[in-house]
This record gives sequence, structure tokens and C-alpha cells, in this order.
Amino acid sequence: MTTFVDRVELHVAAGNGGHGCASVHREKFKPLGGPDGGNGGRGGDVILVVDQSVTTLLDYHHSPHRKATNGRPGEGGNRAGKDGQDLVLPVPDGTVVLDKQGEVLADLVGHGTSFVAAQGGRGGLGNAALSSARRKAPGFALLGEPGQGGDVVLELKTVADVALVGYPSAGKSSLISVLSAAKPKIADYPFTTLVPNLGVVTAGATVYTVADVPGLIPGASQGKGLGLEFLRHVERCSVLVHVLDTAALETDRDPLSDLDTIEAELAQYGGLDGRPRVVVLNKIDVPDGRDLAELVRPDLESRGYRVFEASAVAHLGLRELSFALAELVTRAREARPKEEATRVVIRPKAVDDDGFTVTREDEGMYRVRGEKPERWVRQTDFNNDEAVGYLADRLARLGVEDQLMRAGARNGDGVAIGPEENAVVFDWEPTAMAGAEMLGRRGEDHRFEAPRPAAQRRRDRQAERDEAQQEFDGFEPF
Repeated sequence: MTTFVDRVELHVAAGNGGHGCASVHREKFKPLGGPDGGNGGRGGDVILVVDQSVTTLLDYHHSPHRKATNGRPGEGGNRAGKDGQDLVLPVPDGTVVLDKQGEVLADLVGHGTSFVAAQGGRGGLGNAALSSARRKAPGFALLGEPGQGGDVVLELKTVADVALVGYPSAGKSSLISVLSAAKPKIADYPFTTLVPNLGVVTAGATVYTVADVPGLIPGASQGKGLGLEFLRHVERCSVLVHVLDTAALETDRDPLSDLDTIEAELAQYGGLDGRPRVVVLNKIDVPDGRDLAELVRPDLESRGYRVFEASAVAHLGLRELSFALAELVTRAREARPKEEATRVVIRPKAVDDDGFTVTREDEGMYRVRGEKPERWVRQTDFNNDEAVGYLADRLARLGVEDQLMRAGARNGDGVAIGPEENAVVFDWEPTAMAGAEMLGRRGEDHRFEAPRPAAQRRRDRQAERDEAQQEFDGFEPF
């Protein structure tokens, strides 16, 4: 069964916002006590967070669909709906988040680094929040926005200081097992290592990590063997160590040709030219291996490589190798630019920016795009005429009608708000009378302007008493 996964496709969906509530306060002797509908709750986000205790993406390989909870709808009595709970997904250090097209969305390095993969929808406003001096008792509320959703690709790139690269069975796993406390699988057949192994090495005052990358073969950068699958784990390493087998059984192989082959594959993969290289001639405990190491060492040094002879089995040359790698890692860390605190950059929108565009697509067809118009459309209940009238008011105040007129739109032309795959299309009628006017002028409610029945009865009785009194005052006795 697969125990290590370093690339998965994750399907994420944030929570939807809760709908607002349309409610009117009612109690004895107060038949119209005013709007008291609460707002809907916010939908939960899907957040990726680096967790040092997580080393693989295996959980997301088995369960690739993740969804946050929805916000609760608002209720009467000015009670707001409960917010949806954020879904926090732990990922290994060094995880890269990409979209389906391969664009990098985030590079998560460092414990606690987070990225919002899908944002929850806003909750809709209740009619209490929509009331105003002109609209005293709205008979509608706004709908909650749907949460974001989509597919993201997670790629794990091991965060290590040193990478051991070489042919299968060159002794990389054996080296990392004696340099550190790591216990990788070791056997005498090729491709024993199927996953990158990490080990922590202490050399004096320097502590660094070593990654054992599964064996490379010719054509690895084109997908042969396991090389292409794990070459990404070399990208973050500061030092590359070529582990060359001086006791290979194949007659057509030798340390120099192995080095040329691996370097060619690294060059084709790209991005590793500036990394310092170290060559380890391994398995010198074998008599033929020591002789071959002494034979090829001058050629390797003439190429500019720093060469070490070692044996993981006999524990030869390991101390010198460990301290040499510590020196290179220390130089790389000192040359690395210091990380500065993230600066918060505020980019306010221009005051005269309407935030929407109107384009003419076909004869008699116009499309409106913009954050505000599209969000308002998503929040509108089109089964409620008063809500549609409120949307018309908002679009008119934003200037959509004026822009349509300037673009040449006429009465009856089609207008689409939103993208092609999810747009609301309607026939445009300038300054159209909508549902809000069914109660009078748009934004007014004559239910509050009309006298209440009890008060009207009191006024009628008082008028009758006044009339009777006037008749009595005008009566002259005999």
C-alpha cells in the first residue's frame, strides 16, 4: 500500500453563506413592530497550514474531496446566524499549491504558514439591516453568497540542506543511515528506496538535514524510473552530493560515466546549476572499490569537484564528509538573504472607479462585469418582486443604467450580468417599475403611513363626541 505521496489533486469547496431573514416584530398591541430579521452567518474557509508533524500527502490521496461547513441562516428577533467552521488542512513543510494550469498559487515553507485555498461566502443581510428612513419595513432579505470551490494541485518539495543523488544501489540509503539516525530500507537490489528519506546530521555546532533521493537512471528527467517523480525534492537543497558506486557489478558502468549521466539529467531538469557539488566515492571497503576510487579521483578533482572516499559499511571517511557538508551548508545559509517581516501593502481603489464594465457583445446584447453587480445578483431572491426592485435601485445608483445608455442600449435589449457560464440575463427597461413600487414609490411602505385601526377608532369616537357637544352647545332652552 502507498505510504508516501508527494503530489495530489485536491477538490476543495468553502461553505456557503447563510441567508438573511425577513421578519417583522410582533407582540400584543403592536401588529407592525418593525423589521427584526437577522443576518446570515459567513461560510467556512478551506485553509492549508504547514504542520511539522505531517510528512506526506497520503490523507488527501485517499480523501481528495474536502468541504467546509455552511453558515446558518438568520432568524427573527435580530438573531444572526452562526458562522460556518473553517476547515484547516495540515500539509507538510515545503508544499507548493498550484492551479490546474500549473500556475503557482502559494509556496508553503515554515511551520504555521497558511494559505486560503477557498474562501467562504458572505452571509446575506436580514431585513433589519436593510431598513432605512425610506424603506421602513423591507419585505425581503439578501441571500447568502456561495462559497468558492475548485481544484488545486499540491506538490511536496522536501526541505533539506543536502541531497544525496546517484544511481540505484549506489549506497545513498546506507550513507544517510550512518550519518544520521534515519532508518531507511536497505537491500542489495535496485530501487530499494521508493520514497525520499530525511535525516538530521550534527557536525560540531552545525545541524543540517540530508535527503536521500531515490535512484536516478538515464532518461529520468523524461519520466524513466523514479527520477522524474522525485527530482522536485532536490530543488530546495543547498548542496548536492553525488554518491558514486566504486563496486558496481555492471561492466558498462564506471564512476565517471555515472557522474556524467546524473549531471545530464539534472541539467535537463533545470534550476540546479548554481548549487555546490561534492563527490563521494562509496564502497571503498571492497578491494576493487578502493583501487577504482584511487584511479578516478585525479580526474574528478581536475573537474573541480571536492572528492571524498567513504564506506557506509566500514564507517570510513564519514567524519570528514560530515564536517565538509556542514561547512558548505553554513556558507549557503550565510549567503541566503535574510527574511524580512511581511509588509502589509494597502492598495485602495480609486474614488472614481465604478468597479464594473459594460461591453456590447452582439446586436441587442450587452454584458455587465464587476465585483459589485455580480455579488448583488447572487444575493438577490428573484422570486421576491421587492428584492428585484431593490437590486434595480442599487444598479441604478452604481451607474449601470447610465453606462448602458452610453453604450447604445435600448428598451428591450438583453443585458447579462456575470460570466458566460453563470450569468443572469434580463430584458432591459430603463427606470422600470419593479416590485418595490407595488407598495407605492420605490422604497416607501404605506403600511407605516396609514393610521392603525385602534387609533382610527379612537379618532372616530372623539369626532362623534365633538359633534354631539357642538349640537348640545347650540341648543337654546325654551
